[in-house]
Amino acid sequence: MNRSRLNWSLLIGALLVSIFAVAAVISLFWTPYDVTGMNISARLKVPGDGYFLGTDHFGRDLLSMIMAGAQTSIAVAVIAVGIGMGLGVPLGLAAAGSRGWLDEVIMRGNDLAFAFPALVIAILITAVFGASAVNAIIAIGIFNIPVFARLTRGAALSLWSREFILAARVAGKGAARISVEHILPNIANLLIVQGTIQFSLGILAEAGLSYVGLGAQPPTPSWGRMLADSQTLVGLAPHLALVPGLAIILTVLGLNLLGDGLRDLLDPKLRMVRR
Repeated sequence: MNRSRLNWSLLIGALLVSIFAVAAVISLFWTPYDVTGMNISARLKVPGDGYFLGTDHFGRDLLSMIMAGAQTSIAVAVIAVGIGMGLGVPLGLAAAGSRGWLDEVIMRGNDLAFAFPALVIAILITAVFGASAVNAIIAIGIFNIPVFARLTRGAALSLWSREFILAARVAGKGAARISVEHILPNIANLLIVQGTIQFSLGILAEAGLSYVGLGAQPPTPSWGRMLADSQTLVGLAPHLALVPGLAIILTVLGLNLLGDGLRDLLDPKLRMVRR
């Protein structure tokens, strides 16, 4: 029964994520209507009234905007997680391998980065360079760096005292080579699971930044800005808030379920305990 439940978690998560990923890819080539095209005569149409998900206050098709908005959300989250993983993992490996002044410098730098949430970093970057999707990526990416650095360092430290690492050191391998050849492959499962979690947080962060006007700018569609635009019309057209809200909820839910399923699938200790 437990194995069945875990498989369902993985399958449902993968299905939800795949739906929005496929929608984002399809929107690169086709959407039911022009994403930026306005049709005032068709404004505030309810779902099913000639439009599958209805229209907004400018007469734009919500389904087309959701599909195109998936591009923005997924692209920002993927690149931001890539930045965090690409910089945080090497820093964590270096800190665990040195255990000296370099470790202290890296971890105190992580503490400093943790003191500034993604929204605060975005505000600082926006004040200097202006609001854009690129600046949102930078802000979320900077926030992800210490997350991966801490995880990598903690996981790597638990392996440095293991017998196979001692054997590699006796064989003459340096700390950098041991980190790449022996440490990294053994903590890859943790990094993959954490990546899915940070991916979901990246979706939420991008939506939040766009909601307050610090993310993707018009005419680029964004789920967060769709929510912001709908707040004055909730009583008149609730679907304007429900459609992007459900898109965000289902995507984040799918990523969390996917991460939970991958954790149980990749972690042999958890798999043995839950049998």
